Amino acid sequence: MKKKKLLYIGNKLGHKGYTATAIDVLAPQLRSEGYELVAVSDKKIKAQRMLHMVQTVWKHRKDTAFVLIDTYSTLNFYYAHIVAKLCRRLSLAYIPILHGGNLPQRLKRSPQKSKKLFGMAYRNVAPSKYLYNAFAAQGFEYLTHIPNTLAIERYPFLPRNEIRPSLLWVRSFAKLYNPMLAIDVLVTLRNKGYNATLTMVGPAKDESFAQCQAKAKTSNLPVTFTGILPKEEWIALAAKHDIFINTTNVDNTPVSVMEGMALGLPVVSTNVGGLPFLIENEISGVLVDPNDPDAFVAAIEWLITHPDRAHNLALAARKKVERFDWEEVKELWNSLLRQ
Repeated sequence: MKKKKLLYIGNKLGHKGYTATAIDVLAPQLRSEGYELVAVSDKKIKAQRMLHMVQTVWKHRKDTAFVLIDTYSTLNFYYAHIVAKLCRRLSLAYIPILHGGNLPQRLKRSPQKSKKLFGMAYRNVAPSKYLYNAFAAQGFEYLTHIPNTLAIERYPFLPRNEIRPSLLWVRSFAKLYNPMLAIDVLVTLRNKGYNATLTMVGPAKDESFAQCQAKAKTSNLPVTFTGILPKEEWIALAAKHDIFINTTNVDNTPVSVMEGMALGLPVVSTNVGGLPFLIENEISGVLVDPNDPDAFVAAIEWLITHPDRAHNLALAARKKVERFDWEEVKELWNSLLRQ
């Protein structure tokens, strides 16, 4: 039986030097399942991207079964709001896919827009239990939990018999993700006598990138800034590191953390947003308070001095993220889109 035609709206910029987002991963996976799918937009200029999204919905209005909409909490929230409004006028079934740890706050800041966007959706897909619970608590009923997905076979698990303070950080440089905390952690470790190093992978989104570079230079710190890397390159780079740190102040279930877990890197992360739904403290990783370099350092020291426990954490983390393999997750999508 021929599967339904889908239109997927999101920031499709992974092939243009930007960090890959959900649309860059999920769209080709759905196509591999036999769906005819149009995915937009790859326009770099925001106004052009918004116009492209609207024009594409109008163009495919007569032959589209579902419109998938990547939905975030900041400026991209308005993309979703406008596209969903057009879908309602055209009687098109749309499915917001909920991203971003700040979406619960967006529900409070924009209650009327949120009520229409999410309350009139065919279904809202929450990749994390964190957002599922937050939306359910606000009275939204049309909710389905479908996790973010990884192609597990792309992530070789590397056991680490010795844990060194060789730190890896993978994220966009934005204040929301608090990259300066990673620099502060490195400073504290080196002040305590550890031969610690830090590699930071990701593109610059705001002035936090220049601030991190400046502090690393003035303090003569062993920090490597790689910029954005193709997936294969940062996976290979991960094999040279022993601990993955996630310093964010707000988050959902970041794919970069899931990837670190898949690769066998013990993870130390801030205990915010959806992270405690992804990581069980001292079972599949270590959770610490945000904005606390001393707590990060204590967790890193614990991993260094307890390599057997660190190995067990890494094994448990790998088993956890294996549940997110596409072969498992695709059945949830097929079930939703068959309705």
